Amino acid sequence: MTKAELIEEVSRVVEMTRKDSEVIVEAIFDSVVKSLRGGDKIEIRGFGSFRTRQRQPRVGRNPKTGARVEVPAKRIPYFKPSKELKDLVNHDHASAGGETAPGGSA
Repeated sequence: MTKAELIEEVSRVVEMTRKDSEVIVEAIFDSVVKSLRGGDKIEIRGFGSFRTRQRQPRVGRNPKTGARVEVPAKRIPYFKPSKELKDLVNHDHASAGGETAPGGSA
């Protein structure tokens, strides 16, 4: 799903204009970025959590020339899905094939 598709879905579900839905989606994304920049953790119950992780500096190689390149330390965003989200994804995947779970009654 792209950002534009997400905006369309929000617009359809809450029966708002596309422009209003775009403002809402942008506000959510901006809030997430601002919190991560500030070092905060974002936890959305039933969905997952966003946080940053610190990467240590390292020596890499330029793939074209083979020259050594110093890669500085940096923070990277990280998403950890909740157990509920994992279960929903796996449950929907199993039911989409039309198969019953092992041990289920027929």
